[in-house]
Amino acid sequence: MNMKKVILLLILAVSVTAVSCKRSSSKNTSRATGWKINAKEGGFQYNEKFKEQETAPGLVFVEGGTFTMGKVQDDVMHDWNNTPNQQHIQSFYMDESEVTNFMYSQYLYWLKSTYPPTEDNFKAIYNGALPDTLVWRNRLGYNEVMTNNYLRHPAYAEYPVVGVSWIQAVEFANWRSDRYNELNLEQAGYLKRDAKTLEATADANFNTDTYINAPTQTYAGNEEIIVPDGGKRNRNIRTDAEGNQTNKFATRETGIISPMYRLPTEAEWEYAALGMSDVRSYNTYRGRKKYPWSGQYTRTGKRKVRGDQMANFKQGKGDYGGIAGWSDDGADITKQVMSFQPNDYGLYDMAGNVAEWVADVYRPIVDDEFNDFNYYRGNVYTKNALNEDGTVKIVTSDDIVYDTLSNGKVIARNLPGEIAQVGVDENETYLRTNFDRSDNRNFRDGDKRSSRQYADSFDEEEGEASESAEVTRKMYNSPKHQVQTDSTGAMIREYDQSSKRTSLINDEVRVYKGGSWKDREYWLDPAQRRYFPQDMATDYIGFRCAMSRVGSKTKGKNKTKN
Repeated sequence: MNMKKVILLLILAVSVTAVSCKRSSSKNTSRATGWKINAKEGGFQYNEKFKEQETAPGLVFVEGGTFTMGKVQDDVMHDWNNTPNQQHIQSFYMDESEVTNFMYSQYLYWLKSTYPPTEDNFKAIYNGALPDTLVWRNRLGYNEVMTNNYLRHPAYAEYPVVGVSWIQAVEFANWRSDRYNELNLEQAGYLKRDAKTLEATADANFNTDTYINAPTQTYAGNEEIIVPDGGKRNRNIRTDAEGNQTNKFATRETGIISPMYRLPTEAEWEYAALGMSDVRSYNTYRGRKKYPWSGQYTRTGKRKVRGDQMANFKQGKGDYGGIAGWSDDGADITKQVMSFQPNDYGLYDMAGNVAEWVADVYRPIVDDEFNDFNYYRGNVYTKNALNEDGTVKIVTSDDIVYDTLSNGKVIARNLPGEIAQVGVDENETYLRTNFDRSDNRNFRDGDKRSSRQYADSFDEEEGEASESAEVTRKMYNSPKHQVQTDSTGAMIREYDQSSKRTSLINDEVRVYKGGSWKDREYWLDPAQRRYFPQDMATDYIGFRCAMSRVGSKTKGKNKTKN
């Protein structure tokens, strides 16, 4: 064959191969249709440069895995409520420390600025978020210093916030999510710079769900804020052939909108507290851990600080901090966060300082026979409420719904700018096998279908034990206190004095985990679990937030080893 022809054929082969590779590796062409993606002319837009979820403020990454949930030590309390069971947890993020007074004070400041309590319509919003500072009082103790100063004084700024109910902790997490996403969108050019501090009002502010579902109603539809400078700051905006702007608003496809801050589930909290990253060997756990640190003792064995306590807890009767001059843990009440060494996930105070709320409704058992993946009891599924024209219903200042809790405290169920929620119905549950109702808190435990002691004394119509029965056989027959308001606005509290109540457990009690400054060493075991009414607060329960991980299980490159 002629040498020139051979060279020509080689050149053509290389050219075809290069073009073929370029086409197959092009990120701007769909492998499904061959159409262009992210074209300047418009069409389907997608963030192809997204690598992985950015770690949100205050959080650390916790790589998920399988672990034994539940106590593996002696049960001296004979609770039998944490039988060991194997669970798998997806990767997630968790606050490196408990939420502090300083962090919570920022929340209170925002509420006070946005919903002035001087206005009657908003008064309960701010007051409902205030921590209960009276939790420090004791009938036979002098604690007025903490009552007056613990929340506000800068000396306690970095101490964990207490006096916060489970409901208040959830609302803080929702607020934190909105503020973080508001900042992300501002930095990406989707929102006007500094509008979050200079132009937010009760009727015009930012809510993440509203922005996703009805972005034109964010900030009450103020286009100067939601499309700043006519879109000049936003590089993602495209102009079609007719001159119309597209991509003016961020969607989930952009990767800019972060998952929500929330309370960790009980399984997540226990997994994170154990910090088992240092006892894993070829995916098999070596030994068991009693505390968030290695070893079976509460004092460190390191030569430099040998004998120092590893957490802030009560040593014994009357011993909250040790002998003056040489303190066992350096604290008598709570202590500044991050004062002790973190566990192997980088989490501080997962034992001691304050116990912490988690998301779960309390039940004496963990139903691992039904589910052993991301276990959580407390799902109440809702959907967006719709107007008659099919648009989502945005809460206004006139639509705020207030709830009166069992202790008489009034809180706002929703805030202006949010989307009103309703329970899911047959449209979402029909012929489904994974869920068939909106409220799943007592699923397989405590309802008629699962109760082993269901009897004639249970009134099906009323949904509670018949008053005429001598005893009730309902599994969870807790007191039912009522708070009502008469025609004059006066509050009437009715305490349940029935002698037939058999339990304190209901769908409104939540799990809290970890020992506190007020607890003995026994409660430092991450497997220990207790419960408390979700609308009440104490001086020893605080909380920290978590966030779900989207995407890969591992952070960065795949760490799988052969």
